[in-house]
Amino acid sequence: MSTRPRSGFPPLVAACFCHSLALLALQASAARSAGGESKSEVSAETVAVHGRARDISRTPPLGWNSWNHFQCNVTEDIVRTQADKLVSSGLAALGYIYVNIDDCWQADSRDSEGRLVPSPDSFPSGIKALADYVHSRGLKLGIYSDAGFRTCAGKPGSLGHEATDASTFAEWGVDYLKYDNCINDGSPSQKRYTAMRNALDATGRGIFFSMCEWGLSAPATWAYGVADTWRTTLDIEDTWRSMIGIADANNKWAKYAKPGGWNDPDMLQVGNGGMRESEYRVHFSLWAIMKAPLLIGCDLSAASDETMSILSNEEVVAVNQDPLGVQARKVHLSNNSLLEVWSGPLSEGRQVVALVNRSQGARM
Repeated sequence: MSTRPRSGFPPLVAACFCHSLALLALQASAARSAGGESKSEVSAETVAVHGRARDISRTPPLGWNSWNHFQCNVTEDIVRTQADKLVSSGLAALGYIYVNIDDCWQADSRDSEGRLVPSPDSFPSGIKALADYVHSRGLKLGIYSDAGFRTCAGKPGSLGHEATDASTFAEWGVDYLKYDNCINDGSPSQKRYTAMRNALDATGRGIFFSMCEWGLSAPATWAYGVADTWRTTLDIEDTWRSMIGIADANNKWAKYAKPGGWNDPDMLQVGNGGMRESEYRVHFSLWAIMKAPLLIGCDLSAASDETMSILSNEEVVAVNQDPLGVQARKVHLSNNSLLEVWSGPLSEGRQVVALVNRSQGARM
């Protein structure tokens, strides 16, 4: 077989300034199997979970989420605008297809039949109409709930209402559920999240299940087959210290990520203003090579050219979506712990290598 890098994967190189990174996609013929065949194909059996062929999680999800920028100020108009921007910017064509509403979309109480209802102020047209609009743009709609009595913002949770809520989401045309962990009854996470997994399955709709348990019960060790992604850490903040610390924590669980289930170190902060451009490039590149979900967390309608350049880097996105589905790991640390190497295999015998400078001084 050819040893040339596949088209679309030229070497990726960035200057290594302070708090920066150089990312390389390398051909490594020695990584091929003894028979000379490339390990580029992932069989359907690899992602068959509990009898479900989880094509929707064969690679990590790409999209947008409302929380990091808008938090509880999210509205249906904002969601429509972000969906439009994903399409007009070309991000949707790169695979950013999920448009996810986080907490605070709900009214303060359920209706007389015990069903969740959207806030009449923020979502007056309803979630079904919004899903129809998002679908008309060639995208998928995500929504949020909680494996507790209340969400983190105090809205009605889904604990004890799993079947009703899963059915409601399916009827609305929801494609993705982020399921948080606030204000629960103290019962085991595995029990509460499996209950919603089973309820989603019962609807017959292929809803992507994002488990936001914060890594408290080491979900990487048990969540494959329950969720499509599982959070490994607490929430990310828009700072270098938070971001790099979360990358370190997520690295611990690398061996558990594979097609059908991915470690989730939380959503992207790129473009929200708390870090320098070089730091955002490190952030995005590390999330990409760790095969993390790439869920944009900024206001795309106000994103700078620099932000769009980071998010739309085709080669880096392609590394994230590589079909081999192996999470890169930290493989070398300098004596002063400021320079490190991350690496992992890609399909067709290639390797991705990230050279990360954690210091305040330039190194290249």
